[in-house]
Amino acid sequence: MTPNSRTGAGRRSLATLICGALAAGGLAAVGTTALEPGAASASSHREAPLISGTPQYDNTDLYAFVSPDKPDTTTIIANWIPFEEPAGGPNFFTFAEDAQYDIHIDNNGDAQGELLFRYTFRTHTKNEKTFLYNTGPVTSLDDPDLNITQTYDIELLKLKDQHLVSRTKIADDVPVAPSNVGKASMPDYGTLREQAVHELAGGATTFAGQADDPFFLDLRVFDLLYGGNLSEVGNDTLKGYNVNSLALQVPTHMITESADQPVVGLWSTTQRKNAKGKFTQVSRLGNPLVNEVVNPLKDKDTFNASAPWDDARFLKNVTHPELPKLIEAIYKIEAPAEPRNDLVDVFLKGVEGLNQPPHVTPSEMLRLNTSIEPTAEPKRLGVLDGDNAGFPNGRRLTDDVIDAALQVVEGELVGAENDLGDAVDANDKEFGASFPYLADPTEGSRGPLAEGVDSGNDVRNQLGDALRPAGAEGFDDTTLIAASAGAGAGGILLIGGSLLWWRRMRGRAY
Repeated sequence: MTPNSRTGAGRRSLATLICGALAAGGLAAVGTTALEPGAASASSHREAPLISGTPQYDNTDLYAFVSPDKPDTTTIIANWIPFEEPAGGPNFFTFAEDAQYDIHIDNNGDAQGELLFRYTFRTHTKNEKTFLYNTGPVTSLDDPDLNITQTYDIELLKLKDQHLVSRTKIADDVPVAPSNVGKASMPDYGTLREQAVHELAGGATTFAGQADDPFFLDLRVFDLLYGGNLSEVGNDTLKGYNVNSLALQVPTHMITESADQPVVGLWSTTQRKNAKGKFTQVSRLGNPLVNEVVNPLKDKDTFNASAPWDDARFLKNVTHPELPKLIEAIYKIEAPAEPRNDLVDVFLKGVEGLNQPPHVTPSEMLRLNTSIEPTAEPKRLGVLDGDNAGFPNGRRLTDDVIDAALQVVEGELVGAENDLGDAVDANDKEFGASFPYLADPTEGSRGPLAEGVDSGNDVRNQLGDALRPAGAEGFDDTTLIAASAGAGAGGILLIGGSLLWWRRMRGRAY
């Protein structure tokens, strides 16, 4: 936790809004009786016991912001599969086929979802007789060398009090951008990314595929709060890791209740098909860090299976948070007085005058006022620094939610001014200027070339031909194909359906 500089005027902006709400009695009636039955959502990298064992279904982060280059649209980004090691083959990272990946929108503040965008995926394999994800350099999403591919559908469900009103398929069989295996396999990954951006009827745009994990922070907070002496800060723990992302850009009028009510609440969930063929919710995500550092172990799995209209059971975790007490015990920074109604206002209701809908039912979700125009030069602390287009009004990719949330938890809004942070102020990769805005995923081949090897193409282009020889109809497990001609220092043998690699260097075979 390190100090961060910002302007005094910016520091006062959110505090002024909150204090005004408190003075007006906005929280006077908040309590378990004021919270209609509902659930919560959270930023999550392995944040709960059950979901940590099934990463394909694990939400990591949710983002929502007015599109900076198309301000009449709203962009929503939801990520899954934490800590994707770029070289983690041969089974690279796919969305689960037995899952429903859902993005929920509450456009009237009642803690119920009125709109639901549902993504479902199918996996396609060209050649099951190889262990390879790709059998040669991939230059397009329909390249025959891309052995494992995925496609997806999107359905738009309209709901009333959680009862289905209508269901419309808005995307059908859209290709997914693959995992970035490496330079040899995908020499121009940017082209593959562009081909995975798909325009939908009605002005919406969608993308699904791998991306650099945009969440930047020092996760060593879990080592006794940065080592107990601030010796472990300033390292972006997620640097070099990827996630699987869903990005959806929609005309704003499509998701808001009306021009007079521009605030929307958002959360994402994963539903997994169980042994009986029924879909059961196993993960949720709205505001960052809730299930990681707000909910205790006894509530984490319950939280992931719950919904915003059932949040009353988690209220005490917000009004009496554990983290300030831990910080006080280790760093002697006095914890703010409880109950923490300031946290209820920010994270369960939205800030009055900023992103709180009228007649709001307190519930945990990411809330965005879509009428606030994008900032030309976003400030990483968002509203805390006078930038009302940023967190906690939605969440942009560049928002430093760790520092902002930590400062609020430590009492910034109730008179305990502080500049705490983790000394990680930006992502290691630059974000894009247009949809889907995410940085390209880190590639699997990140290290230097082996000693004595140049950047030549070696046997790469021959690999696909070896796996799909001429007259392949008569090819069986007794066939021997040698594809080493002209390979220089390397070669390939396909024997009995198994690919054997050999390399000859200094007269020795490896």
